[in-house]
Amino acid sequence: MQYEARVHKLLSSYTKVFTVDADNVASKQFMDIRAGLRPLGAEVLMGKNTLMKRCIRKYVEKTGEDKWLAIADLLVGNIGLCFVKGPLNEAKDKIQEYKVGALARMGMTAQCDVFAYAGPTGLDPSQTSFFQALGIPTKIVKGTIEITSDFKVCTTGERVSASEATLLAKLNIKPFLYGLDITQVFEDGAMYDPAVLDITEDDLKKKFQSGVSNVAALSLAAGYPTAASVPHSFINGYKNLLAVTLEVDYVFPLAEKIKAILSDPEAFAAMVAASAAASGGGGGGGGGAAAAAAPEPEVEEEEEMEFDLFD
Repeated sequence: MQYEARVHKLLSSYTKVFTVDADNVASKQFMDIRAGLRPLGAEVLMGKNTLMKRCIRKYVEKTGEDKWLAIADLLVGNIGLCFVKGPLNEAKDKIQEYKVGALARMGMTAQCDVFAYAGPTGLDPSQTSFFQALGIPTKIVKGTIEITSDFKVCTTGERVSASEATLLAKLNIKPFLYGLDITQVFEDGAMYDPAVLDITEDDLKKKFQSGVSNVAALSLAAGYPTAASVPHSFINGYKNLLAVTLEVDYVFPLAEKIKAILSDPEAFAAMVAASAAASGGGGGGGGGAAAAAAPEPEVEEEEEMEFDLFD
């Protein structure tokens, strides 16, 4: 059987698969998707669910690769398989490119909130009944209907009613995008949600940093030192020593400049101002150069202190 041979060839050649929902995808759109995926080494397989399941199970019986049984269990409804050789994100982005706008139809589930915004509609007064059925406030201006305030027509996850579908069609609003929707990702025997593909390195860094912060906070609160909390413990210890030093006559090297600053703040302010003027007066810029150098005092102050906890 040709179809079975094709399925077995795909299963033996690929290790990465998208399960895709093909509801509301037109035949021309399907052709465009296939053509767009071909340069990436990706191929879409559609067919009757029972036939696809049978072919997959026969392949498993033949080869013993039972990891593919997880794919067979997902073939419910208008589901197809997109086999991918290259990077998954590239194939995912290419599939998203071929989504097209479509009018809302009665009975379909709204993908997002849809609003009728205030302003002229271009419809004649005889169409007022459609707006009244949905409770949308309108007025007649220069022989056309005008919506007086924004109104939510459809709510995400709810069914589109006949009146809502008719109104959106009359306003020529195409609120929903249709194409192949990736429902699950299968990679080397692992199954996961396609949202995982959207995670970037920055997201991972933020998650890691958040975890380190939580560990450090817990360690400090419990008084139990860890690698995450030790730097904070050193800094807190230094702050405590500095606070004690400021109240007594004893001085240690890392506190000398702080005490000097606090003992004569006016001299320190004059030194910072002189440094700022010197850094801004090297050219012929005049007042403009001085203004540009105005934010520098904080940086100069840090450079003048030149002490390090770990020196």
